[in-house]
Amino acid sequence: MAQEGFLPWKGQIIVFHRRVHKGARIGHIAYPTIHMGWRVGDTMEAQETVLKTGTSTVGITYNGGVVVGADHRATMGHFIANKSVQKLFKIGENLALTTAGLVGHAQSLSRTLAAEVALFQLRRGQNMTVKGAATFTANILSGRPHWVQLLIVGVDDEGSHVYSIDSAGGSIPDVYCATGSGSPYMYGVLEDGFSEGMSRSDAVRLAARALNASGQRDAASGNGMDLAVITMKDGFVPVEQSEIDAALKK
Repeated sequence: MAQEGFLPWKGQIIVFHRRVHKGARIGHIAYPTIHMGWRVGDTMEAQETVLKTGTSTVGITYNGGVVVGADHRATMGHFIANKSVQKLFKIGENLALTTAGLVGHAQSLSRTLAAEVALFQLRRGQNMTVKGAATFTANILSGRPHWVQLLIVGVDDEGSHVYSIDSAGGSIPDVYCATGSGSPYMYGVLEDGFSEGMSRSDAVRLAARALNASGQRDAASGNGMDLAVITMKDGFVPVEQSEIDAALKK
């Protein structure tokens, strides 16, 4: 008997073998010998047909809130499969999620997190903290890895936060972070432009510039962007396209 499973972060087929041999016999009773183990099979070429987001996402803390954003492009191999994919999700009044990786995994996680955050708020009568949301997400991924890279971004009584979460459940806080295939192009912009205690307008402009830079050089990113601002006073507020256009012209 053989069971096969695909580990997308490895790009390989893993085959589980279970072989049964007659083994020893004592009297009328047979004691079979069972050999079990895993082996790495051939690379799965069909993975090129899986819808991936490619992606550039960003989260930036500023004085009084956080700016979060993502591009719109989804790819299948070298083909641009969709130009208007949602990668920025509101999962609570004070929380947002950005996704990079497989679209199916990303959408499933966004629905699960939004539901769990809403249940927490109903049961406790208060918002989930950003660290709590990040830890909850990391626990999901450590139990069942997904082919995704996430940002959990938000505000709470302790301030503004950005958490980067990998496919195996690793969770790392930072004052700003970029994920996805376009992140190497974004970090040069972020390193140059970020400063502690920056204003909302400066943070929005920096996020827009970083996403625009990735769209210029990364083939898997582009086709516009979504941006949102999260504060304790107003919660999750999308940034208007006119403000994004103005920020890119400065």
